Amino acid sequence: MITRHPQSSLPFEFDRHRRARLLVVDDQPVNVQAIHQIFAATHDVFMATSGEQALIFCRKTPPDLVLLDVVMHGMSGLEVCRSLKRRPDTQDIPVIFVTGHEQPDEETACWEAGGVDFVNKPVNPTTLRNRVRAHLTLKLQADLLREMAFVDGLTGVANRRFFDERLEAEWRRCTRSQLPLALIMADVDFFKRYNDRYGHQAGDDCLCRVAAALRLGLKRPYDLVARYGGEEFVGILPDTDLAGASAIAHSLERAVRGLQIEHADSSVEKVVTISLGVGYAPPWPVRPAESLIALADAQLYRAKQEGRARVCSGVLEEKS
Repeated sequence: MITRHPQSSLPFEFDRHRRARLLVVDDQPVNVQAIHQIFAATHDVFMATSGEQALIFCRKTPPDLVLLDVVMHGMSGLEVCRSLKRRPDTQDIPVIFVTGHEQPDEETACWEAGGVDFVNKPVNPTTLRNRVRAHLTLKLQADLLREMAFVDGLTGVANRRFFDERLEAEWRRCTRSQLPLALIMADVDFFKRYNDRYGHQAGDDCLCRVAAALRLGLKRPYDLVARYGGEEFVGILPDTDLAGASAIAHSLERAVRGLQIEHADSSVEKVVTISLGVGYAPPWPVRPAESLIALADAQLYRAKQEGRARVCSGVLEEKS
């Protein structure tokens, strides 16, 4: 059974003051319990007894590190690791293989699958602790560097650079797997008027509160909120149909309205509101990712033309 825990929606947030989360994957409960005993006092340890369980856990609540058995019934550890490395939302999770074999070919396979290290069974507790500590330290450093490069300094959500890279990766993945992809573009209504009346410091505070509301509204770990520029935000919703994306957009509009941030000069409400455009790409590989951005932007423009503080949606049509 997999135990879930709360997951931050920041793309790279790593709180150095919390206990690290380890996922132990082994189809033999005795092996899982042995590793649990080694780390339970210092780490939050989660367990999966199959490769399928491990992938579900990592996609919904990514751990900081995976300790993965190589040979398991059903999906092997090598297959699990390859699958993790193919997804943008799980590819940076370090995987340490735990193996009962010492053949050079298996060691090579572990490296080629994307593992960062491997230890032999029966595990030496001191060796395993040191290996885990070293790779968690490296992950923390890498997360902090990525956060500096890819997180918007004002709002704390992803920045435009990270959005561009993530959208391209998700577009390729959804095209390859024949999955739908949705995009939401949101703009704070009459934000210039807000800045003119309340000042730029209040404007910055407003953007931070709006960003936080949007981030909370996209609950899945693989969804993404980014600051697109100025008072405009964008959300990536992988594996989401048009009805689902539209429903999320409406909930985001209500969430920002519910902040009750005073906006005396708005022509829509006397509180801060947002307009949203939803672009939906069905699962067929015929258009570039930029076409989805253009569609969502066009729907955002339509929402503004129709009175603001609303959601407009559209479907990307197949290229003739």
